[in-house]
Amino acid sequence: MLTSPANPITIPTHLPTVDAFEQWERQHPHEGSYEFVRGRIIPKPAMKQDEVDIADFLIRQFMQTPQFAQKHTLMPEVDAYVDLERRRRPDLLYLTNEQRQAIRRGERVPAYFAIELLSDSESYDYVLEKLQDYFDGGAQLVWYIVPKRQKIFAYTSPDESKAYKGQEVISAAPVVPEFEFVVADMFE
Repeated sequence: MLTSPANPITIPTHLPTVDAFEQWERQHPHEGSYEFVRGRIIPKPAMKQDEVDIADFLIRQFMQTPQFAQKHTLMPEVDAYVDLERRRRPDLLYLTNEQRQAIRRGERVPAYFAIELLSDSESYDYVLEKLQDYFDGGAQLVWYIVPKRQKIFAYTSPDESKAYKGQEVISAAPVVPEFEFVVADMFE
């Protein structure tokens, strides 16, 4: 067992499944959130104030798409399930209306399109592990936003990406083709 410095709760060092982890979460109310990856409980820091403008920009852009009108949504910090041993929590998660209905029925849903904001504490290996998890779970697209470089890396597989910056237009195709914008607009 470990004690989290941010929370005075005891965090188990290993649990076998997402179910066991979520049972522990229900029994130990706490502030903050966690990801669960093959027995590891990974603290997930809340979105920082300097990231709020980026998330707000993305949500407002998404609200202009036909998918938003069809009750699809882009939500901050929602669980995305990979399998019985992995649960990630992207900074923003695209959910179809069908996925939202599945969640209401108590079902677990994967990420088809996840957006992550790169933080200073994330290593390259950690980013690669997260990307692999999203694609193992069925993702078709993952954006990694690097605010310090004002770039967005669009991954269509764990091994294929394209970097966008400046006046380049990024699109969330094939998942949400109408969700597109000039990268520089997000960093104004």
